[in-house]
Amino acid sequence: MVDALTNLLAFIVAISVLVAIHEYGHYIVGRWTGMKVLRFSIGFGKPIWSWVRGADKTEYCISAIPLGGYVRFLDEREGPIAPEDEGRAFNHRPIPARIAVLLAGPLFNFMFAIFAYWLISMDGVPALRPAIGEVVPQSYAAEAGLETGDQIVAVGDTDTSNWQQALMAMFDNMVSDGRIPMTLEDLQGRQRQAVIQIGADSTRLTEPGLLFDGIGFRPGSPPVVLDDPIENEAAAAAGMRKGDRVVSVDRQPILGFGDLINAVTERPGERVEIGAIREGRVERFSVVIGTREVEGNTTGFLGVRAMLDELGPVEAIPNAFQETWTQTMFTLRMLGRMVTGDVSIKNISGPINIAQFAGESAQRGLRYFLGFLAMISISLGVLNLLPVPVLDGGQIVYQTVELVKGSPLSERSQIVGQQFGILALIVLMSFAFYNDIARILG
Repeated sequence: MVDALTNLLAFIVAISVLVAIHEYGHYIVGRWTGMKVLRFSIGFGKPIWSWVRGADKTEYCISAIPLGGYVRFLDEREGPIAPEDEGRAFNHRPIPARIAVLLAGPLFNFMFAIFAYWLISMDGVPALRPAIGEVVPQSYAAEAGLETGDQIVAVGDTDTSNWQQALMAMFDNMVSDGRIPMTLEDLQGRQRQAVIQIGADSTRLTEPGLLFDGIGFRPGSPPVVLDDPIENEAAAAAGMRKGDRVVSVDRQPILGFGDLINAVTERPGERVEIGAIREGRVERFSVVIGTREVEGNTTGFLGVRAMLDELGPVEAIPNAFQETWTQTMFTLRMLGRMVTGDVSIKNISGPINIAQFAGESAQRGLRYFLGFLAMISISLGVLNLLPVPVLDGGQIVYQTVELVKGSPLSERSQIVGQQFGILALIVLMSFAFYNDIARILG
């Protein structure tokens, strides 16, 4: 019950924030281009809270159904225009101004994603490098030679410093030609090439939750990549430094921080040999494990922590743009491949699934919730640019046609287009709700 309430609240917050940003884009650019705004609404249906502001007496309101929003401009097609408002209606403004207003909503979604990724980059993200866990015998992964403990350095031509990059590259390569070429690094620091041959099974493996089971391996514990060791503690005294990847303690493999903690805490004051990969080769350090008191017990203490991918305010800017661009292009490719049948339409998520993701990310912390908002914001931006008449992209097509031919499309053509757009959205929503229910029922 608590989880369901958390999911619902997180979903309402997420949708309200992203819709407000999208509609504010339309609103502010409309005002900049001389249009009169009649209403700015977050949510649909009956207003439950409203107020009127400004010389234009614009009504700002929160409405009962928190699943969208809209900006209503003065428009001659909806009724007569007062003489003092002549030239301020949406359809009276120059076509480039109208197109700018329509583009502004999706553009503000992309701008929000850039801002969110900028904040995340500065805050510092744990450098959770992608690694191979358990490999299932006689699976695609086993046939390709993947081994537990391997770190995924690259997938195809894409360097992979985190699982998000790795997964997007795996999907791209698998869908393109049924192959996933990888560059792997083993526990001895040796790199090798491996190719997972999926073949005609690739479309099935794009269904949610099937990728790892279908390929035949589980994600492993992130490799132990060190940040700056704590000054005057055991690791620093032995010469270990930022970027070292710990792979063994007294020749016993270390696959994750859990292994390292277990190997160290039980050996306070002992001398051990720690193997770490530095600049592509294994270095061995003789380390006298430090001590500390925990609840009256003496435990071993190495004085290390996981490395953070943390950037300064200026350095974070190009990273934020790159993250947004990568996510946008990936979303476009996946949509196109759903249309061609190369990617399962089961990936279309409805409000129930989105609410679950919203709740889970919110419970994990602000950083994760911001990342979720950025991804959903990008999806909203991309979807609204599709050339479907009831969406911004479809309206941009109408305005472009009017610009080229010198007159608006006929009323009949616009009605047919609107009907097609509504039908397309109903079909899309039906798939989304079906997928949500199917996931709940297992």
